[in-house]
Amino acid sequence: MGSVIVTNIVSLDGFDRDAEGSPLSLNMDAAFDAHNLERMRRASTVLLGARSFQMFSSFWPHVADAPADPANSALSETNREFSRLYNRLPKVVVSDSYAPDRDNPWHDTTTPVRRDEVASWVAAGRADDRGDVVVFASKTMWNGLLRDGLVDEIHLVVSPIALGAGGSVFEQRAELDVLESRRLDGSDNVLLRYRPRS
Repeated sequence: MGSVIVTNIVSLDGFDRDAEGSPLSLNMDAAFDAHNLERMRRASTVLLGARSFQMFSSFWPHVADAPADPANSALSETNREFSRLYNRLPKVVVSDSYAPDRDNPWHDTTTPVRRDEVASWVAAGRADDRGDVVVFASKTMWNGLLRDGLVDEIHLVVSPIALGAGGSVFEQRAELDVLESRRLDGSDNVLLRYRPRS
C-alpha cells in the first residue's frame, strides 16, 4: 500500500463533533468535498471504524445516481464522483462484532477485520504500493493506529468555528511535524497536513 492517511474536519478548538455528537455544525463546504475527492482518487482502500462505516454506507452509495436537485449541494459533481469511487474501492471495516448485512450496498466490496488484527493488516499491506489507505472519520480506530505508529499523515481541515465543547479529535498526546498549511481555495477552511513523529 502507499501511505495511511487520516483525514478529518475539526473545529478551531479541536473538536470533530459538537456536544450533541453531530459533525454537521462544521463547515463542510465545496472545498472540503474537493479535498476528500482528491484523497479518494489516490486511494486503493478505505479503512473505517464500524460506526463511520454504517453512517457512510447509508448515504454515499446513493449519491452517484440520485435525481438532479440543484438546491442540494450534496449532489454536486464532486460528490457524485466521490460516491462512484467510494462504491468501487475496497473497504475494510474494523470491528469485533459488526459486518455489513447482505443488503448493504457496500457488502461485496467490504472486508471486516477485528480490532486486534487491524495493526497487523496495515503492517502486512505496506509492501503493496497500489495506492493510499485513506481513513475518513473513524476517530477511535485511527487513534489506535496512531498509538501503534501506523499513521503516515493526518490531514485536518480546520473549520472557522469554535464549538466550545464536543468530541476531541485526538484521544492521546501526539507529536506531529507540519507538512503543509494552506487555506483551501474559495473557502474559510484551512488544511493542516502533519506527519506523526516516530
